[in-house]
Amino acid sequence: MNQRKSLKELKLLDKFLFDEAMDDPENVKTMLDIILSQNTNLKQLPQTEKEQRTSTDNRQIRLDVYAIDEDDVIYEVEAQKENTHNLPKRSRLYQGIIDSKLLPPGVVDFNLLNEVLIVMITPFDLFGYGLYRYTFQMRCEEVPELKLDDGATRIFLNTRGKHPELVSSELIELLKYMEHSTEEVSEQCKSERIQKMHRRVCQIKASEKTEVKYMQTWEEQIMIKQEGIIEGRIEGEKIGRLRGKRELLEKLSDKFSIEQISEMLEIDISELKNIYERDTERKVSVRNC
Repeated sequence: MNQRKSLKELKLLDKFLFDEAMDDPENVKTMLDIILSQNTNLKQLPQTEKEQRTSTDNRQIRLDVYAIDEDDVIYEVEAQKENTHNLPKRSRLYQGIIDSKLLPPGVVDFNLLNEVLIVMITPFDLFGYGLYRYTFQMRCEEVPELKLDDGATRIFLNTRGKHPELVSSELIELLKYMEHSTEEVSEQCKSERIQKMHRRVCQIKASEKTEVKYMQTWEEQIMIKQEGIIEGRIEGEKIGRLRGKRELLEKLSDKFSIEQISEMLEIDISELKNIYERDTERKVSVRNC
């Protein structure tokens, strides 16, 4: 199990610190302004760890940072340290779930859908072209200059890009700072906005209240992992016992009736039938493979 970093050792790409820092609307505005080269006026306070689901029965997702500006443009920003090899399709899922919540039931004017920008920040090059920024919008394959103009944009940022001529120097400084988040890197930044962000991040790291919250969050994660391991072991034992019962039943069923087997093993007939049925389904599934 990974050893817990101290709060002071965390970088902005670490989920806990990212969420804490982005609770501050000034940090969200600074980040969006630099990434998009614009002046973002937020309509309401940004939300971190926002839960989204299409219905109570469907998959839920937790959005790192969810914000809306005065033009009703929706921004969803994720910090992703590990390459899970599914980020493009994950961004598609995020887009779909966000879109599904934008129109009230019964409204069919799809032109009312908000413009949505999904941004993923990673310390690796997801696509291998050495770019700091990859921006995706729908276009026509037959007429490449023809945009679909559906209001959906997905941006993947790579903190380790190799083509500084294609983006602003301030964006490069921001990405480098988010990956390392140190005093040394902050001092190297010419951007006053990033230096102000660093001062706010330092305040978070120096907060005793945040330190306690961080420890509690870590302990909760440890407990969840331990519970998952225990549940996995219990489930494995159940599967093992069930397999053992199946093998025993196969041997006994040649000589005894189900009623006799039930009495010998002290197992209800209904449970025996369930074991038989599951075993039959398993065999049919194997034959169909």
